Amino acid sequence: MFPFLKHRYSRSVHGDDAPSPPELRVAVSSVESGGACTTLTVWRKSLLVSCEGFTVIDSKGDLIYRVDNYARSRPEELVLMDKDGNAVLLMHRTKKFTLVDSWGIYEAIDTNGEAKAAKYPIWYMKKNLKMNILSTKSDILAYVFSSPFDKKNSYVIKGSYKCKSCKIMYVSSNREVVEIKRKCCRAKGVQFGSDIFDMVVSPGFDTSLAMALVLLLDKMFS
Repeated sequence: MFPFLKHRYSRSVHGDDAPSPPELRVAVSSVESGGACTTLTVWRKSLLVSCEGFTVIDSKGDLIYRVDNYARSRPEELVLMDKDGNAVLLMHRTKKFTLVDSWGIYEAIDTNGEAKAAKYPIWYMKKNLKMNILSTKSDILAYVFSSPFDKKNSYVIKGSYKCKSCKIMYVSSNREVVEIKRKCCRAKGVQFGSDIFDMVVSPGFDTSLAMALVLLLDKMFS
């Protein structure tokens, strides 16, 4: 266990003595100007033994989101869950065997106890094709659209995911809404690798959507 996990995981991973998950706001198109940012720690590791995935905690050390075993079960699907294991967002690859890596982000719908994707995606993320060309110096990693048929993207993701230095920008105002950065070492002698990083989310932007975009960045660039 890492220092910042404290001892809350032994309880919160089972849903005991943990706060309710944040409200899902799927139709985000703008960002509020006031308020404080939300900083979540992302750990590229599942809390379940022999599983791959992600663990996301808040500044108090409480579990917020989980991703378990996504890489082994269905490589063309990602499931973002809350602390209790309830699906929040589902992501599906839109096309196979193509140079353009693109994914649809869907609201999760509970059907007889099983989470299924809604009929239409609420967001659509496409990898910048120029990133596959070695000669390009573009720092644009991916584009985020409100519809797979939109010609103009709503958000753009810039930086380097490998270095955990990325920014998600709202195109219409050229404003930063999410920052991904290496986690600072607060305790002397403690060092965090690239699998542990901070996700700083601006007020008014949905943290579950921010995490969904991080999952897709990891899928595209890890």
